[in-house]
Amino acid sequence: MAQKVRYEIEFPINSSPQLLYQYISTPSGLQEWFANTVNSRGEFFTFHWDDTEENARLASKKTGEKVRFKWVDDNKKDTEYFFELRILEDEITKDVSLMVIDFAEEDEVDESKQLWENQISDLKHVIGSV
Repeated sequence: MAQKVRYEIEFPINSSPQLLYQYISTPSGLQEWFANTVNSRGEFFTFHWDDTEENARLASKKTGEKVRFKWVDDNKKDTEYFFELRILEDEITKDVSLMVIDFAEEDEVDESKQLWENQISDLKHVIGSV
């Protein structure tokens, strides 16, 4: 398997950090925009998209600020890859944005960013930030 590269992409979102956090940190919130279904058992989350299922461990979270999911293998052991959703709030303007940190194979970064753009668009519709 080819080595993946890390990338970051930031999306302005018209929402309070507290509301946004509910949509990035809970199975029910993630299920509304990120995956078809999301189940959790303890720190382990299972994401379903059509015919695909991926497992991740909630590696870290800071209430109201960020969550990091580490992808795990079939034995629930951490892989080296993760995705992080970080809420940024400008101290002066109070503008809120969502920073996505993810990994993709070098020739798939653009496609991966496009996928995030589509998912974040869904998130904005769900929270009324369009």
